[in-house]
Amino acid sequence: MQELTHYIRQELGSLYTHTELFALIRIILEEVTGIDNTGIISDKFNNLSSSELSKIKDIIGRLKKSEPIQYVLGKTEFYGLNFKVSPDVLIPRPETEELVEWILSEKAAGPVSILDIGTGSGCIAVTLAKKLPQAEVNAWDISEGALDIARENARINNVTVNFSNQDVLSINEDNEIISEGGKYDVIISNPPYVMDSEKKSMDDNVLNYEPHVALFVEDDNPLLFYDKISTIALDLLNDNGKLYFEINRDKGDDILHLLKSKGYDQIELRRDISGNFRMIKGVRTVSGSKQTYSHE
Repeated sequence: MQELTHYIRQELGSLYTHTELFALIRIILEEVTGIDNTGIISDKFNNLSSSELSKIKDIIGRLKKSEPIQYVLGKTEFYGLNFKVSPDVLIPRPETEELVEWILSEKAAGPVSILDIGTGSGCIAVTLAKKLPQAEVNAWDISEGALDIARENARINNVTVNFSNQDVLSINEDNEIISEGGKYDVIISNPPYVMDSEKKSMDDNVLNYEPHVALFVEDDNPLLFYDKISTIALDLLNDNGKLYFEINRDKGDDILHLLKSKGYDQIELRRDISGNFRMIKGVRTVSGSKQTYSHE
């Protein structure tokens, strides 16, 4: 055990902090041996086989190339649930868990209709379906590869989500989806919001592996998806329906003013656990209502 730990630290020590290494060693050994952390700490496994050693070396080799451990293992955890991930989808982030927590804290009693736009791995849609068993959950994405992963995650977590291939930017007022109107009580989106100019400050494990189509927008139109989604949501939300976004921490006021200009009510901008403005909510205006706004 000590020799193996020393080997992993020697190979990866220049790339990760002490805390990160400690977590990686646990994850790698659990994955390869099938023994939980308690057993590993107690040194309750025999000498590794040649195939197990080979697997460890393969994992280390990929990590040394800055590939995220979630892609190396093909899985991650989100909101206490297990999710499959691949380079077709973004790795779910803790900030998105906070968005889900906000939605759940404001959930309506009884049945509720939900739409997740740009679902990726399905982490938001699947979690809401799991935590709100009376909800009807729908999810869109432009990527068939992402939808395949999301469908598998719904199966893994034993929930029903209605997935659909939709390019939200191509939807216009003549689209069948819009003409039906008034279908959802809640719409959520964690759309692309990282500006191209921010690439230079990003780590290789994100820049070289995660899907750019799900991350980046051009600098001259950073609110592209927020503008489009908030527009069509006016037609897709029921009266008093709620629109939630995860946002670029530097664009909170801009998105607040965008929602205000479109007539959304009860607009609330919230900070994440790190103190950054990372999520916002607006309520579809009912005729005659007075708009309110808040920063938390």
